[in-house]
Amino acid sequence: MSEEKENKKDEKIEQDVKTPTQDTKKEMPIEETKKEKSTEDSGKETPAENNEKETPAENNEKETPSKEIPKGDETEVEIVKKEEIKKEDEIVKEKPKNVFDSSGWNPKTEIGKKVKSQEITEIDEILDHGQKIMEPEIVDILLPNCETDLLLIGQSKGKFGGGQRRIFKQTQKKTKEGNKPKFATFAIHGNMDGYVGYGYGKAKETVPAREKAFRKAKLNVMKIRRGCGSWECGCGHYHSIPYAVTGKCSSVQITLMPAPKGTGLVVESECQKILKLAGIKDVWSKTQGHTKTKLNLIYACLDALHNLTKTKIQSKHFEKLSIVEGRRKQNE
Repeated sequence: MSEEKENKKDEKIEQDVKTPTQDTKKEMPIEETKKEKSTEDSGKETPAENNEKETPAENNEKETPSKEIPKGDETEVEIVKKEEIKKEDEIVKEKPKNVFDSSGWNPKTEIGKKVKSQEITEIDEILDHGQKIMEPEIVDILLPNCETDLLLIGQSKGKFGGGQRRIFKQTQKKTKEGNKPKFATFAIHGNMDGYVGYGYGKAKETVPAREKAFRKAKLNVMKIRRGCGSWECGCGHYHSIPYAVTGKCSSVQITLMPAPKGTGLVVESECQKILKLAGIKDVWSKTQGHTKTKLNLIYACLDALHNLTKTKIQSKHFEKLSIVEGRRKQNE
């Protein structure tokens, strides 16, 4: 019996020892879950913290759609575009003055010396004999009342201002040192009374290119034949051309046709400038080919004007079509 009592006591002791361990085992997962929750909560950010981290600039970017362009880019592009336009406007305004002082001019050619000594008083004496003008001062003296204009042969760059016409055509050469840009421009010089010249200038900067174009335009002055060749008019004035004529450059071909008085210059805008400085007021035109290439179209128009003087005409047609070569006579 004593042994049985001792065994029962031992079992009770074992039970008493086991019970706290079981309770601790039951309580342990609760503490672990609390710790896991605390770690998860620490990993998560509260909405207040989210608001603190997100700046207002980021909120604005989220609100704006992807198609819209940021305002900062627009302002930079607009500033660059305005600067380019200002530079071009300044260059256009800086046209050479028509007043020329021959006192400081030292001619180097025979024609220049004759012009300064007043042996040659009219430019027809040079052009009719087929002599070449080598000094621009000759034209400044013999054709004092002339105007100069720059044609829009270039195209601006950029996604905002791209596609707009410019007076300078920009090209680049790729080298190891970097891009080497060059600028080209086309000038027209005329007195609006039967004489017009053209020049193409190219340089590393805009101003030297413009000066080259002006100089070449004066050296390439030619005489234009005008008249009234329209069967609808017959007014006897020199407002149009005497007959239809064609000019070609590469794939571009242009035909100029006489028009009645009051029609105006029905031709492309850059060709209008050429005809206006040549003294032609009314004309119709027809073009073929890739006319978007402005240089080819301009050269084709100049070729048509050059072909006016090449055509042989009988003397009776001069009176009938009221043909005049060069400037008008002072008596008329």
